Amino acid sequence: MIHYTLSTENPSAQYIQFSMQFEPTNAVEKIQLPSWRPGRYELGNFAKNIKGFRVVNENNELLSFKKVTKDCWEVITNQANIVRVEYAYYATDLNAGSTFLSEDQLYVNPVNCCTYVVGREMEGVIVDLKIPEDYAIACSMEMQKHTLFAQNFDELADSPFICSNSLQHNSYVVDEVVFHVWFQGEVKVDWEKLIPDFTAFTEKQIEKFGTFPVEEYHFLTQIVPFRAYHGVEHCRSTVLLLGPSYSIFKEVYTDLLGVSSHELYHTWNVKAIRPIEMLPYDFTKENYSELGLLCEGVTTYMGDLFLYKSDVFDLKEYLSEMNAQLQKHFDNPARLNYSVAQSSFDTWLDGYVPGAPNRKVSIYTEGCLLSFIFDVFIIKNSEGKYSLDDVMRYLYEEFYHKNKGVSEADYKQTLEKFAGTSFDVLFEKYVHGTTDFTQILNESFESLGLKMNSKANDKISQSKLGIKALLQGNYFVVKSIYLDSPADIAGIMLEDELIAVNGMDALGNIDAWLNYFKNDEIEILVKRKSVFLSLKIVLDDQVYYPDYFIVDLENKSENQKKCFEIWSK
Repeated sequence: MIHYTLSTENPSAQYIQFSMQFEPTNAVEKIQLPSWRPGRYELGNFAKNIKGFRVVNENNELLSFKKVTKDCWEVITNQANIVRVEYAYYATDLNAGSTFLSEDQLYVNPVNCCTYVVGREMEGVIVDLKIPEDYAIACSMEMQKHTLFAQNFDELADSPFICSNSLQHNSYVVDEVVFHVWFQGEVKVDWEKLIPDFTAFTEKQIEKFGTFPVEEYHFLTQIVPFRAYHGVEHCRSTVLLLGPSYSIFKEVYTDLLGVSSHELYHTWNVKAIRPIEMLPYDFTKENYSELGLLCEGVTTYMGDLFLYKSDVFDLKEYLSEMNAQLQKHFDNPARLNYSVAQSSFDTWLDGYVPGAPNRKVSIYTEGCLLSFIFDVFIIKNSEGKYSLDDVMRYLYEEFYHKNKGVSEADYKQTLEKFAGTSFDVLFEKYVHGTTDFTQILNESFESLGLKMNSKANDKISQSKLGIKALLQGNYFVVKSIYLDSPADIAGIMLEDELIAVNGMDALGNIDAWLNYFKNDEIEILVKRKSVFLSLKIVLDDQVYYPDYFIVDLENKSENQKKCFEIWSK
């Protein structure tokens, strides 16, 4: 048994005191801190938050150790009966996958702050929390008062918890599974609005898979006073981070529904149905996989679609989410440069930052659109007998329940099984290739009686110059440049500050002046690394960064009506 103790002696300093105690079985024991956390495919380097690492025996006498990697220590046990590893963890990040301490709460993702004894990951775990008596605990682990229990380190690593005296809680039941909903932070929860919506999309997801993988589930929701959106999946819970507080049940409510449905779907897809490269997880290094289109792409697609299938979203709300994915796809020229499979592998390199311009695509966006394409392809080729839902249920039953990881070949063969035809061309062109999606998207939407349209963006800086800029301070700063656009040809660069148009100060209003001079020769003054440059812009007849949107056709054919009904319900 491995025994952990966490204490919060001085919350304002934001250091959590950790202790891990065990009976040694070797002369030398390796102590490992995870290098990454599931749900985010990049190294976390959590050891940078550790201070005062030391090891003692049952008499509190120091034991010798040496650091052998950035997050692994070798301890000389020296015939000790008990080994106790002690350190402080700096907990200042508040997001859906972090650890955070303040005067108001203790929030822990054990995977980024709890060490383990190498070779003894399957031993039972006890966690004692030294927290204020009036604190409640939101957590999926078994607990008694302020003590938590896990069957092994994997369960501990996958079980975040929030401790606070201001937690708000409610629950609902679907198919004999209890779903707990927790809120931490300033928020006036509208339970009468939330519970029916959560129940609806939960029922529909369970209906399609047949069963739920676990007996109890927790939505742990952190609410902040500023704009925020983040979610991380776990086997028996999810952590969500949203804000601002005053918009949670107004403008941000769609985000709350979207991320909640997305993360719930992950309970089957990624936590149960897992890429073969991640079964089991190796917490010490990168777990490379090209299956991001399955892990995150299908989940992104299904998370929104199930809100429509369960009548939580109407068609307009669903199409709004699909429009956003189309916009991200077409706005990124890298779709013609780097495949979704390559980008999946490279999430470990730079998957969560913009990185080098036009280098890679998003596994969430590209995977979502491919999942839609695959779904419609299966419906059409099976004459309505099957859909992507059947593919996912098969993977759940034949791989998860048989403790097998899924390879790309497995996924492709399962798609083909239900479509009744080959996916060779689709995988060659769109998974491993960089073929333009436009034609196949048009065909897929048309099969459902939908149509993909585009129009010029109202901002002339986007539609005619070919730049996307954000207001930073008093002036707009260039964040994206369309390849071979007038701005690109003129030599405008990323992070250029747009100061003036034809000598007129563009203070916070670059598009108004561009529109005013659109029929004249245009000269833009930019500030680049403290140097002012004047660049001449030659406009052309093309439209750059068009806005993409889907419309529902009024006069659908009988085949379109049938296909739409199967797809949507």
